[in-house]
Amino acid sequence: MTAFNVVRFKVKPGMEDVFLDAHRNVAADWAGMRHANIVKTGEGRYCIIVEWESMEALAAARSQMIATLDSFRESLEDLGGGLGVTDPVAGTVVLSLK
Repeated sequence: MTAFNVVRFKVKPGMEDVFLDAHRNVAADWAGMRHANIVKTGEGRYCIIVEWESMEALAAARSQMIATLDSFRESLEDLGGGLGVTDPVAGTVVLSLK
């Protein structure tokens, strides 16, 4: 069953290129990833939205996701509220509209 994960980030001023460059070629290397999009949601604020073949494929890619995060972690600001530098969620599709 198709799954998605969404992660919210706040990038430090002047570090947008570091953040974006860290993601440029990951899709080619991650088994089970169908699509990935990074959306700018405000000044220095981004979300990555990734479609996976299944929750199992998403889970299998966690170590690669963490390694990628570690490569640009210094470019992120703490989101506050005890979240740290990321706010991740994931789940399976329950309704597909188009």
